[in-house]
Amino acid sequence: MLPFLFAALTIDAVGRAAQEMIEEVRRQFREIPGLREGEEGVVPDSARCVAISTKASLKEMVIPGALAVVVPLVFGFISVNALGGFLAGALVTGFCLAIFMANAGGAWDNAKKYIETGALGGKGSESHKAAVVGDTVGDPFKDTSGPAMNILIKVMTIVSLVFASAFVG
Repeated sequence: MLPFLFAALTIDAVGRAAQEMIEEVRRQFREIPGLREGEEGVVPDSARCVAISTKASLKEMVIPGALAVVVPLVFGFISVNALGGFLAGALVTGFCLAIFMANAGGAWDNAKKYIETGALGGKGSESHKAAVVGDTVGDPFKDTSGPAMNILIKVMTIVSLVFASAFVG
């Protein structure tokens, strides 16, 4: 269950961070004269956008990161056998989930690019609109949650190994 919860939390985190970035871009278009019109010499505050992204990436990973550390500790202090089963289950499901997310995210991205070449009605078509929605889900799949499964599995196993003597003793 933990890999699925972890994936849900990381996808949700991407959505919240993206929404915050959208609000900042909208604010800049409203408040910086000439930015919307693309006037020469008018520069957006890109440092603010980078700061939003950096802050969100750190803040949003607190809960998923804490889960990766705390859950193996809880299982380990309950039962070493339970911890072994938990780690085996998390490894198998996490690996499968990571492969699925990487492939599905890439497929959604490639489908949108294919339609943008003119296939299935090209840009502006209903197919393109659907592909953009799919790519919106696919990007966090292939760029965030899928790759983070590897880190989740590694953190859980390292925490388990570091505390192994405490679990047995």
